[in-house]
Amino acid sequence: MNKLRNRLFILCSLLSCATFAQKQYVLTSPDGRIKTTIEAGNKLTYSIDHDGEILLEPSPLSLMLSTGEVWGENVGKAKSKTKQVKQIITSPFYKRSQIGDEYNELTLTFKKQWSVEFRTYNDGVAYRFVNARKQPFTIQSETVAYCFGKDFKATVPYVARGNDGDYESQFANSFENTYTTSQISALNKERLMFLPLVVEVDGGKKICITESNLENYPGLYLTNASGNNTLTGVQPQYPKKTVQGGHNMLQLIVQQREHYVAKVDRPRSFPWRVAIIAETDKELANSDMTYKLASSSRVSDTSWIKPGKVAWDWWNDWNIYGVDFASGVNNDTYKYYIDFASAHGIEYVILDEGWAVNLKGDLTQVVKEINVKELVDYAATKKVSIILWAGFYAFNRDMENICRLYSEMGVKGFKVDFMDRDDQEMVAFNQRAAETCAKYHLILDLHGMYKPAGMNRTYPNVLNFEGVHGLEQMKWSPASVDQVKYDVTLPYIRQVAGPMDYTQGAMRNAAKGSYFPCNSEPMSQGTRCHQLGMYIVFESPFNMLCDAPSNYMREPESLAFITGVPTVWDESKVLSGEMGKYIVTARRKGNSWYIGGLNDWSQRDITLDLSFLTNKSYAATLFKDGINAHRNGRDYKKESFTITPDKKLEVHLAPGGGFALQLEGE
Repeated sequence: MNKLRNRLFILCSLLSCATFAQKQYVLTSPDGRIKTTIEAGNKLTYSIDHDGEILLEPSPLSLMLSTGEVWGENVGKAKSKTKQVKQIITSPFYKRSQIGDEYNELTLTFKKQWSVEFRTYNDGVAYRFVNARKQPFTIQSETVAYCFGKDFKATVPYVARGNDGDYESQFANSFENTYTTSQISALNKERLMFLPLVVEVDGGKKICITESNLENYPGLYLTNASGNNTLTGVQPQYPKKTVQGGHNMLQLIVQQREHYVAKVDRPRSFPWRVAIIAETDKELANSDMTYKLASSSRVSDTSWIKPGKVAWDWWNDWNIYGVDFASGVNNDTYKYYIDFASAHGIEYVILDEGWAVNLKGDLTQVVKEINVKELVDYAATKKVSIILWAGFYAFNRDMENICRLYSEMGVKGFKVDFMDRDDQEMVAFNQRAAETCAKYHLILDLHGMYKPAGMNRTYPNVLNFEGVHGLEQMKWSPASVDQVKYDVTLPYIRQVAGPMDYTQGAMRNAAKGSYFPCNSEPMSQGTRCHQLGMYIVFESPFNMLCDAPSNYMREPESLAFITGVPTVWDESKVLSGEMGKYIVTARRKGNSWYIGGLNDWSQRDITLDLSFLTNKSYAATLFKDGINAHRNGRDYKKESFTITPDKKLEVHLAPGGGFALQLEGE
């Protein structure tokens, strides 16, 4: 029986159909628990069941070419091919250094012109179209549908911008919003939802819907506009006319679009449509499926890529104190940041928006208060590297020369911002930026950006991505925005797609009822230990210290912990959690383990089972919420002790709280 469950099999049977003979293929996961049924006839559909329970009803998939030809309708006879894969993927800048990659695959080829590939993993199903034609063509639309048999509950991020019912206005967005949970039937039919999102089916099982290997193709949104417990795909059409505008004239605003979504000029594969299946919430947060489905690295030599921490200026509004110069965008301020980074082992300092002349869209024009070469050279003497912020338009218009100029100067990377689109033109830009930066040995942090969609595997020099409702929102969001609940939701949704530039590290921490937005002295919702726990729970190979150096130096214990936490890991596992309530994550680097927890606004007592540890004993350092953290978010307690794997550790989490535990093997 076990041999049968572990064997890939294809079941083919002819069914009567009005026009085309219906052919059925069944693809199972390596452990036999997931079954994908593909039917090819008048329409191409697939369904999913798990342990005999139907999770996804037959759902259509197709591509409509601008000629009117449809890949996925009246498909006729297909040539089928199967394979089994079991391998190890090496991942140098990820949450684990090695990933087990095991799946069964079915490829259906039609008329030698196009094919569809299906893969079943033990934790999900993915499919993609593949084009074999050498002649150029355009794709008018793609049919993506997730048809559920019941009115299940969904947790989704709506596009936060644009007008209801006007998809074109919603396509211009930064992919940042908190989550809304409701039955599928109650979802706003006039608003787009960006990916990833999660649907909870019977028995508490969850399906995370996302995409991977997104290259030179528009990103996918979902909507419930059609009703019937179905989520259907929507994609932005290709831009026909764009004009410079938007934030500080650093964006290209789409004024007119073509009648197609994508141009195709050669044989290629299209993005994977991904359904990650989890019986428990912690399984979902542990998933590597998005990474595994991405193309292998196109950067052959990665030895120059250096992940690490970065002292950030913008969130804290350059608001340092106790100095004898006026702080702001000037060399004196940045030398202070460099000195701070050097003294505390922080690898990078970023010059965010303001160093280049405003409204010019030209990164060679630098404000008179800044001398980039002087700062780069000064930082080098302190063993610190400089990263430059760049608006999209300015970076795009002269990308090659900008990368050459600043790499020769000694700059180590760019943070590119305000793309705020994911049509084919913009997705192609991100890939081109990654390739050009890699050519000049520059790392990249993409802001104003959609989810990673596997790009961090294909271009490992892209260390971080925004597409997250991060801590920057606390500079202006009203108290009605529940950032703490968001913090304990996104590890199960957004983070499943890859790393995120959340930019944590606030030293002003507000207990419930004490938060208010403040641009020049911003604060976080939740406790100090909530912020410390983020450095373990959240994935971020290029990880910001968002607060001002002056504030960190008043908090030496917190600073020492933050600067000591690794940003890439050998091993990671989610120990426990419930989406929207709490999460506990353990990560290992070498012989050191870090365990972090985040909590919602309900106080909670948790028990840490340390039996997974392998050393006989560990020197432990614990940061936990103080007894008055429910009143003053900055209240915490640091404890040091020795612990053995056979012991269980009890930790109390305050409302909006968290903890951070460091374990050094003895």
